[in-house]
Order: sequence, then C-alpha cells, then structure tokens
Amino acid sequence: MANIWLHLGLGSFHRAHQAYAFNQLLEQGLQDWHFEAGNIRDDAEATVQGLLKQNLHYTLETVSPEGERKFFTIKSLSKVVPYAPGLPELIAEGAKADTKVISFTVTEAGYYLDNTLKLQQDQDAIATDLKGGTATIYGVIAHILKARLEQGSGDVTLLCCDNVRENGDKFAHGLTEFLTLTGQQDVLKFMQEHTTCPNTMVDRITPRPASDLSAEIKKLAGIDDCVPVMSEAFFQWVIEDKFKTVRPPLEKAGVQMVDSVMAYEDAKLRILNASHTCLALLGVIKGYNFVFECARDPELYQLTYNYVTNSVIPCIKGHGIDVEAYRDEVLNRFKNDHIRDTLQRICQDSFSKLISFVQPTLFDCYRLGVDASGVVLIPALYLNFLFYLKDGKVPFAYQDSSFDQQWADSVTSAADPVAAYASTALLFGELANSATFLKDLKERYAFVQGFAKTH
Repeated sequence: MANIWLHLGLGSFHRAHQAYAFNQLLEQGLQDWHFEAGNIRDDAEATVQGLLKQNLHYTLETVSPEGERKFFTIKSLSKVVPYAPGLPELIAEGAKADTKVISFTVTEAGYYLDNTLKLQQDQDAIATDLKGGTATIYGVIAHILKARLEQGSGDVTLLCCDNVRENGDKFAHGLTEFLTLTGQQDVLKFMQEHTTCPNTMVDRITPRPASDLSAEIKKLAGIDDCVPVMSEAFFQWVIEDKFKTVRPPLEKAGVQMVDSVMAYEDAKLRILNASHTCLALLGVIKGYNFVFECARDPELYQLTYNYVTNSVIPCIKGHGIDVEAYRDEVLNRFKNDHIRDTLQRICQDSFSKLISFVQPTLFDCYRLGVDASGVVLIPALYLNFLFYLKDGKVPFAYQDSSFDQQWADSVTSAADPVAAYASTALLFGELANSATFLKDLKERYAFVQGFAKTH
C-alpha cells in the first residue's frame, strides 16, 4: 500500500504550490505516495466538481516578471473528497493508518488565536467546534486524531502551510488548548505522543483564477480546462525536517528541508506579506484594482521600499539572508503585470495580517530604537481603511473572519479615533499603552489623511 498525504484546503494556492511539488516527484518516478485533498468548508466545491470531470488533472500556468509563460499539467491528485456536512469521508481518510502526513491551508485567519495565543472562543466557528463541530482546522483534526486513536492508526505529521509565524508551533498550541477545553485528554495524549507539527514557510504569489483564465489557456496553449490555476514562476517551500514518520523525498522537488525555518519565515512575513498589505491598502486610496498597479506607482513603491529598508532590515539583519537582495526581488515580483492579483484578495483578513505580518516589526522597532515610521504607516493605513469601509468607499466586498464590526464601529465613532484604535491590545500589545506609539500613529495617520485628500 502507498503512503497517503492528505491536504485540507483545496484552494488555488495548494494547487499551485504543494500539488505542483508533488507533481514533480511523480514525474521523477515516485510510486509509494498518494496525494489526496478536500475542503473543510463548502465554498470551493465548484473546483472539486471540475476536477472530478477532468480525471483530477488541471493546468497550472506560471508567468515570470519578464512575461515568460509555462504550462504544466498537474496530475498529482489521486483523490479529492467532496464536501459533506460533518466531513465523514475526509475524517475517514485522515484516520487511515496509511495517511502519514496531513497538511492544511486555511488562511491566516483560520487559526483563531489572539495576541496571547489563546483561542478566540467568541468566534462562531470555534464555538461550533467546541460543541463537536467541524468548522475549523482544530475541530477537524480533533475528529481525525480521535479516529486514529480508536483505530490504532499510529503516527502522523500535521503540517501547517499558511503564512503564520511559527505556524506549526502555533497550530499545536491552539490544538492543545482546543482538546483541553473539550475534555479530550486521551486525544491530547495521543497528539503529544504520535504527532509532530513542523514549522514551514511557503511562497508563491497565486491570485484567484480570473473568470477568463480558461479561455486564455485555451487560446495560448490549446488546452481545455474548466479549473485551471495560475501563479508567478517563483516557488519556495521551506520545512523543518521534523516529520513524525515517513515523508516523500521533497528535496527532489526543490523543497528546502532545514533544522529551523525562522530566518526564512521572518524575512518573508515581514518583507513580502507585510509589503503586500501595505501596497494594497495604499492602492485602495488611489483607486487601483491590482497589486502590480501599486508596485509600479513610484510613490507607493517608495513608501513600501522605505518600510522595508528603514523598519524591517535593521531589525532582522544578521539572520543569514541577504535581506536587501530579497527586498528587491520581492518588490520586482509585485510589478509582474501578468499576475493580476487583486487588492480585494490581499486586503482580506487585514486584521489578522496586522498581527501576523506587521506586529513583530512594530514591536522590534520600539524595543531596538529603530525608525518606526515605515511600519507605523501600515496600521495607520488600516485605520483609514476602516473609515473607507464605514463610508462605503471600499470598491469590493471585504472578507475578514477575525473582523469585529462592533470594535470597528467603536473606533470610527470615537471622539479620538486614533487613540481608540491605538488602545487595541490585540493589535498592538504593550504598545497600546505607549504615549510614544500613539504620537507616532497620529503623525502617520495625519500623513495618510493628507495622502488620501490629494488622491
């Protein structure tokens, strides 16, 4: 029997990233692994049905900043599991003894952890799962581990592939609390003895497939495909080599297996992900629709460049990465006008992104005495975005599973909105009580207001 790698979250990123790597392994003759996938929510079933019509095959188009296009037929998926309430088939797949790795991409907001790494029990999805549901990754994995315990299925690696700092550690922390809150001490003991949760770093800009992508691929490559996906040519996947049991030879697909991912993820989250958010929030002010428009705007480019150069690099220099070269590569990737990544996608979950991507640099700047003006710009932009939402000036539907409308209303209606915003401990930790931070935030917000008036 072949070993099984099961992925939860059959979205565009998985199909352009992990499934792409698996496809390379299969093309090199790998025979002892099957790669399966399914969703824990019912909002992507069109993709599942499309894949079922196409023998689970699909086209990946990659485009470099120079416009070089390549087309790959991805055949790595051996099984996709259609969504069903309660996820019985998906849980059964995860419970099989042959399933050795369970990975997942549920977005940064899908981990429901507050600033102290406590589960946000007031969130509807977490509340549902604490009562036995399967609305979050914790509920699903808890059901899978319980089934593995009952069936004697043995060891399994749980692999988070989302843009969360120390993602494996944080997922394990959240799952431990979840199992404790639900009184599943037997499952918790099984988790502690029979699983590992390696940290990872993933990187490949993958926009939501445009409505005309199928027609474009038919025109350019002569391929009929109802569920293609496209991404940039750049690919990176860094994983701590701490698998609990067997794993595929991922190195043969260009995956970097390392002792620690911290330096890689630190650079990526602070430089790429935070810059993405910075550009997108700036772009909303100027009425842009796509990231490449923002990156090609000299004014927006310079503000983002200054954020990285003046706030990030002084905090992370010496981590073993050429951060100046990485900065330049990232900002050049953003200029790729073939990757029509929407501001709507990048702006989604901005509340969680401030915590994951911006907060560490914010804290470091004040702790180390580094110029904080570049990084304070980003929360100032988000405060402006809150007012745009209130005034109906955001030209797209804003999705944010961690967004608290009552909190947003209290901020935007306060006598001193900047002070009310700055006091949000979940976003700003100890800085919520800092007069220096409040002064800096007011200065940067005044700059943003002036910027918005002139654009």
